[in-house]
Amino acid sequence: MTIKVNTTTGLIAAFAAGALTLGYLALKPIDKQQAVALAPVASGTFAVADKAGAPSAATPPPESRDERFVIKRILPISGPIKYGEWHWDEAGVPSGPLVVTVDLDARVLSVFRNGYEIGATAVLLGTSEKPTPLGVFPVKMKDKDHHSSTYDNAPMPYTMRLTDDGVSIHGTTVEKGYASHGCVGVPNDFAAKLFAIAPVGTKVYITRGKMVGKGDSLI
Repeated sequence: MTIKVNTTTGLIAAFAAGALTLGYLALKPIDKQQAVALAPVASGTFAVADKAGAPSAATPPPESRDERFVIKRILPISGPIKYGEWHWDEAGVPSGPLVVTVDLDARVLSVFRNGYEIGATAVLLGTSEKPTPLGVFPVKMKDKDHHSSTYDNAPMPYTMRLTDDGVSIHGTTVEKGYASHGCVGVPNDFAAKLFAIAPVGTKVYITRGKMVGKGDSLI
């Protein structure tokens, strides 16, 4: 379910299960050109490959070498991702581990397969009263035609549940001025693509402001 934000005052109002909820949401620009949302995998390292394909990150500690995650490609997206906009390109990308990252500051979700970014989209996030949680969450359950039992049977297509209390990635209309009740809302067509390739157990890393550009590394 999504809720409406007054873009002049920042006031959020939504009717859910007959109750009016209020909160505030600071809308921020989504700049995919300069940075991509990332988070550490276990004790490993995120790195970005340079133009020659060689990883440019510092050498990780010995115990984390096998867990190192090297970013081999970031999608060539020009300028900020607008609300409702999404990108997907998996042509020629080899099979491999899938990693999903969400950055709350950038309001961007990225999908990596075998180190290659294959998808990126603007997202809806929670409010200060119902925030999207930070952390590492494996996908616990998938439901293609899910309807909310909490918010008046609201449709949540392509739901991938992350927490026991219902925080999920799911399809919705992603528009400026709206927010979620803690879920990560993505455009329906993007949600369908992610749902099709992400098995239960896929790790989703939700961070705030942890980004790298090409040539940077994050431990």
